[in-house]
Amino acid sequence: MDFLKILPMAFVMIAGPQILSAIFLATSEGWRRNSAAYVFGAALSISAFVTIAFLIGGGIKPDDGSSDTLYVIVLVLLVAAAIHVYLKREESEPPKWMGKLQDATPRFSFTLGFLLLGIFPTDILTSFAVGSYLANKSDSILQALPFVGLTLLFLATPALLVIALRERGQVLLPKIRDWMNTNSWVVNEIVIGLFILLTLNNLL
Repeated sequence: MDFLKILPMAFVMIAGPQILSAIFLATSEGWRRNSAAYVFGAALSISAFVTIAFLIGGGIKPDDGSSDTLYVIVLVLLVAAAIHVYLKREESEPPKWMGKLQDATPRFSFTLGFLLLGIFPTDILTSFAVGSYLANKSDSILQALPFVGLTLLFLATPALLVIALRERGQVLLPKIRDWMNTNSWVVNEIVIGLFILLTLNNLL
């Protein structure tokens, strides 16, 4: 897959509670084990959904007209979602369970990584898009490795920053976390915007 295509898709995978959870875990006690378990859980989840989509998508050859109609419907829904997020921006706040991440265990971190990167709606759509795209192009499932690897690299970035910057990383990450907590609606708009661009790219 083209790097310019997988970059926004990998970003969509982690934008929101996914990367925010990674930041929380990187500033928690036992952050090394927690971060590793989180990324490992995410790796299994993403790989599973991409593989399932690849196996299912191999037998699907969508008609161009019906495909374009579907993209138009998705585009309208995305624009409506963007408007809704903006209008409700004053009420947006991160999930309450994020407050528990400071005391997370590796087992909880693994489960969180598996679920967030698996059952989160945007992640399901993206993983299935990658798997079905490869299947319809008759490519190998191994072509999904750059997408999976880039997504996991993004998720591991907070922990890597702590390793590289040490004390400065411990100071920087909470500031990023607090900004994302306060501006969660901005993150949501970025994700929706990227999906709009991807949809327009499929239409044009």
